[in-house]
Amino acid sequence: MAISANRPPNSLLFSDHCHFLRLLSNPTRRNYLNLHSGGFPNPHPLSSHDSQHFSALSPASAPASADPDAGIRRLCVRGDLEGALELLDSAEGRRLDDDAYVALLRLCEWKRAVDEGFRVYSHISSSSSITSLSTRLGNALLSMFVRFGDLLSAWSVFGKMVERDVFSWNVMIGGYAKSGFLDEALDLYHRMLWSGARPDLYTFPCVLRSCGGITDLIRGREVHVHVIRFGFSSEVDVLNALITMYAKCGYCATARNVFDGMPRRDCISWNAMIAGYFENENCAEGLELFLTMRNLSLEPDVMTMTSVISASGLLPDREFGKEIHGYAIRMNFLTDVSVHNSLIQMYTSLGDLEEAEKIFLRQESKDVVSWTAMISGYEKNGSPDKALEVFEQMGANNVVPDEVTFASVLSSCASLGRLDIGTKVHVLARNIGITPCTMVGNALLDMYSKSRCIDKALEVFRQMPEKDVVTWSSVISGLRINRRSFEALSFLRQMHVDVKPNSITFIAALSACAGVGALMCGKEIHAQALRSGLGYEGCLPNALLDLYVKCGRMEYAWTQFNILKEKDIVSWNIMLTGYAGKGRGDFAVSLFNQMIEASVHPDEVTMVGLLCACSRSGMVSQGWDYFDSMKRKYSITPNLKHYACMVDLLGRAGYLEQAYQFINEMPIEPDAAIWGALLNGCRIHHQVELGEYAAKHVFELDDRSVGYYVLLCNLYADSGRWDQLARVRKVMRERGLEMDPGCSWVEVKGVVHAFLSSDASHPQIQEIYAVLKGLYDRIKAAGFTLPEDQSIAGMEASKSDIFCGHSERLAVAFGLINTTPGMPIWVTKNLYMCQNCHSILKLISKIVRREITVRDTEQFHHFKDGSCSCRDEGYWGGSIKLGRYDSGHWLCIYDAFGPINDLSRAYASASHRLLSISNAIADRGVRPQQSASPDGMTYRSGYDGRRWRDSR
Repeated sequence: MAISANRPPNSLLFSDHCHFLRLLSNPTRRNYLNLHSGGFPNPHPLSSHDSQHFSALSPASAPASADPDAGIRRLCVRGDLEGALELLDSAEGRRLDDDAYVALLRLCEWKRAVDEGFRVYSHISSSSSITSLSTRLGNALLSMFVRFGDLLSAWSVFGKMVERDVFSWNVMIGGYAKSGFLDEALDLYHRMLWSGARPDLYTFPCVLRSCGGITDLIRGREVHVHVIRFGFSSEVDVLNALITMYAKCGYCATARNVFDGMPRRDCISWNAMIAGYFENENCAEGLELFLTMRNLSLEPDVMTMTSVISASGLLPDREFGKEIHGYAIRMNFLTDVSVHNSLIQMYTSLGDLEEAEKIFLRQESKDVVSWTAMISGYEKNGSPDKALEVFEQMGANNVVPDEVTFASVLSSCASLGRLDIGTKVHVLARNIGITPCTMVGNALLDMYSKSRCIDKALEVFRQMPEKDVVTWSSVISGLRINRRSFEALSFLRQMHVDVKPNSITFIAALSACAGVGALMCGKEIHAQALRSGLGYEGCLPNALLDLYVKCGRMEYAWTQFNILKEKDIVSWNIMLTGYAGKGRGDFAVSLFNQMIEASVHPDEVTMVGLLCACSRSGMVSQGWDYFDSMKRKYSITPNLKHYACMVDLLGRAGYLEQAYQFINEMPIEPDAAIWGALLNGCRIHHQVELGEYAAKHVFELDDRSVGYYVLLCNLYADSGRWDQLARVRKVMRERGLEMDPGCSWVEVKGVVHAFLSSDASHPQIQEIYAVLKGLYDRIKAAGFTLPEDQSIAGMEASKSDIFCGHSERLAVAFGLINTTPGMPIWVTKNLYMCQNCHSILKLISKIVRREITVRDTEQFHHFKDGSCSCRDEGYWGGSIKLGRYDSGHWLCIYDAFGPINDLSRAYASASHRLLSISNAIADRGVRPQQSASPDGMTYRSGYDGRRWRDSR
């Protein structure tokens, strides 16, 4: 027996005797029984037979009887529970007959008087009746406890019953099923069969609904056999339940066979089959069956119309939905509020918010579903601001929101970044008492995560009484987007204990692995997804591709990319972004050309990746060409991200004045990111005055992002302006802004290890410090000069490196200790790597003869034999580096692949904007200067008259 006594049963409303079970077995008939208001088919707690039996005692003028049994029965018939209980108390110690107890129990159940019901149960327990409960008294107790939602007490009574009839089993099975314990309900059904009890007409619908609820086709088919064996294969209610069960399990063909074989069908049969098709996204078959129903002159009911209208919202043909709307008007269905609600949902699903608004405004009677349909419609169609307006109107109309309302409103707050409103909504949900609902908890978790309040999100997570797969997926994704991927992986391990992950979970987990460079861990997660049958589902292949790219394994990524059966635009964009991060603009351009040849149309993200690749590789002319071709050739209107890429392209190349001019000529208002790109260019080329001007605009638009303060601090530090730097840091402290501590991750033998700046908590920290000291000594002994004197104990950073933290050195040392000699070491860092660490790691790679790769927030640095893949230029000075601007002279212009021999040829394909850049540079009076190029050659470059000239 698999019934868990420790699981808290949910609130349960259960009706009297078999009439309720019949209604419960047919979801389409629940409108006859108001479960939430406690309505009953028979408004009196006693049946008509019982009322007639006690009619002689019912007149109010009858004298008080000395018999407490008769008096209690009389008072119960009159509905006087208080008087009946007083009479019961006066008979303390005396056993009443079963009729009196049953009358009391049924009255308590009818009035939902929980405390009074337990008083009656206590009286029964104090007598000898509890040790030998009769079937009738036991059934009354079972019905009452199940109605109260107290399955533990019901189970206790069930075990004390001397004999159980089919009603006893039906009550228990229905109680567990209604409380959501579907497996336990099915176990009870099998125990019922083992006891020799014969199921009846009311047993099978409840059991079949339990099978459908957990999509257990095997047990559902077994119950189908029992239906035939016990002779109920012609009962309409049972066959309707069979149709629903097969549809819930995804077997519409079998459900249709049952439907076609029915000797007679009612409207519920048609509704069950039509709804089954719609639930399995077989809209065409469902609508065809609806038309067949109409051709047979069968009138649909409200449930039929709501199903058909809802399904019409899933069809690409909007005209059909309008035809159904017209049919509903002609058949006078619009008097029902549920039909109105379905129409609102249909039009919002079709994206026709204007028509949905008309229906909503014309609707005289609006319930919570009406308001929620409008709110969720706005939220899903990209109008979260209007969703919040409707929510405010909902409150003004004194309509209490439900869990679906709160979920949609919180999602709107997350989309708008309105943490203030989201917090107020959270308080409202708590006051209503709806926060324990899993759906609301998931929405709160998502809202706080996207609002960068991950600690508050974790608090919500810990307080949730029940967590489903969406909950776990949300917390893993939330930690990832808040740059706490290391914690996200620990939550993934905890999740496996209770919940089976789905494809969304695997995608979030792979993204977390990519965040800390945990390649082996990501491969394990992908293997688990394959074992679960989800490895090739949805976005998982692209998530694996993204993992390889962000871990710097472009060769693995290229292999994965080539084996993809279907390469969508996301696949191409991931690869483009990967080559951009590697500084391989040439590969990115080649891949983009392949993409065009494959007839894949680029989108906005594609162009961002392509422009970033050009920026990182110093491909100024190509970047201009692609920017110019966006609207002309690919019908893509540049947005703020594209303009930011262009400012970054110019800024890295040293064209700061031209970048500033570009910003002023933008057709749209620049945002903080665009001014931040200019500030970064000023940092690279030490242009303090223009950098301060850019910072002023940045902080006017966004004064909460720490990264911009860091850029300004680095600008001051690189220029030796320590007083200004101190003032910026003081402002940061006053505004409560804190820089994330430097953290680096290294994966060794499938386990990810994290190292914070000046970390002393790692069990191998002393060994790590000893290894670093030994490496520094070996570097000095080899004749190399360290960038600065290194403090092993504290890893103190110089003023120019205050935001680095040097945690990557700890991670590299740990990797050297715990990996086989000669094995590459891969480190991921959450901050920029300072120039001193860059120089140190180059020397370490030469001394230990290891390949070391560090991914920081800017790019990949692949150290090998004392050199870095960025060539010491692409990171701090831009891929096109102007050696120095001194007294009006530009010295040595060269790119990442060698000196530029002829700027006029290099930029021949540039747009008119690039020509204006050249003219602007000429206006500054650039004079030729001799300088040594990276390859040791000396050449002269400059401007003569109106033509670039260059000679060796």
